[in-house]
Amino acid sequence: MTVTARTATPSTCRAINDRLALDLLIEHGPLTAAQLKTLTGLSRPTVADLVDRLGSAGLIHLAGESGTRQRGPNARLYGIVAERAYIAGLDVRLGGVEVVVADLTGRIAASGTLAIPANREPTRAIADVLTLVDDTAARAGAETLHTFGVGAPGLIDPVTGNLGVEDFLPAWHALLPAALRDRGRVVLENEANLAGIAEQRFGAARGLDTFVLVWLGQGIGACVMLDGRLRRGMSGGSGELGFLPVPGTGRLPSRADCEGGFQSLASGAAVEELAARHGLTGTAEDCVRAAAERDTGAGAAFLDELADRVVLAAAALAVILDPGCVVLGGETGRAGGAALAGRVESRLAELTPLPTRVLAGTVPGSAILDGAVLTALDDARDDLFGSPQR
Repeated sequence: MTVTARTATPSTCRAINDRLALDLLIEHGPLTAAQLKTLTGLSRPTVADLVDRLGSAGLIHLAGESGTRQRGPNARLYGIVAERAYIAGLDVRLGGVEVVVADLTGRIAASGTLAIPANREPTRAIADVLTLVDDTAARAGAETLHTFGVGAPGLIDPVTGNLGVEDFLPAWHALLPAALRDRGRVVLENEANLAGIAEQRFGAARGLDTFVLVWLGQGIGACVMLDGRLRRGMSGGSGELGFLPVPGTGRLPSRADCEGGFQSLASGAAVEELAARHGLTGTAEDCVRAAAERDTGAGAAFLDELADRVVLAAAALAVILDPGCVVLGGETGRAGGAALAGRVESRLAELTPLPTRVLAGTVPGSAILDGAVLTALDDARDDLFGSPQR
């Protein structure tokens, strides 16, 4: 069989070069034509054509001068037109929503939160969320929002992109994506997956193509990143660690109830109960942080027992996926820091021959919200800049 190599057309080459230049301007901020030439490896005439083309398209603008003594085009700084599009990231929780609005460079322009009572009628709840989104966009100076990145608990159908209807979720959750699609593009993702994306971009897993994040918060979950790709599974249920059968719970989970699974050992409520047995009171996050900061006496004993629990999930993921790295995310995982992560890693080394680092999540604030913003920005930039060639 004869294989004929494909030659890129001029339009394809231009699209590739344009996207390369735009990504560099996102990464580095405003650059001169000379700097673009150096970073891209393109010729001076090609860069000049590229700058003219992107300027005419309204994607870049003259952002000033480089501050050197040079004169002429090479001294001019070109930057992304940040206001070309705005995106919104939403962290959808059982009891409310947090939203941020960012411009095309990723600069956060405004944020807002809304508590939604459990008995709120679904259509009223949706109206309240949309009002919050509109108010936040107005404060950001955005007339429209290009893309919504939405993080939510539960299963996201990988085919339809819709949120599965589950008994523990408020009814308004399932209605929200359709309501947002009337206003722009929507990227819906499981909350643990978004936290993993954030940790990969600028957290503990930065630069790693393969790792898993174990989400330890009020609920339990995991993000599976293999060979640079987020793995969601056939039904979108990859990482539903709460249902993992483990010893020490006295029962097994069922298809409709994860109690008796890993959820019963490592959820926020379970960690608070464990902490109380060691004489510590407060939220799971507060107890774990206080124990990790002192790491002596009752606090150290509490962390030891907590690590004995967490390693059960870490070991299951390690022997099946061989990720090489497990990141402990969520409020509990991040609060435990190196004290908890180190304990889990040492126990993991005794349970499996596969070398696996265990790190605490380092993304400050809400990793879920950060992941929602990142996914929305990726989508908006792909739409406006052209999808990157792979």
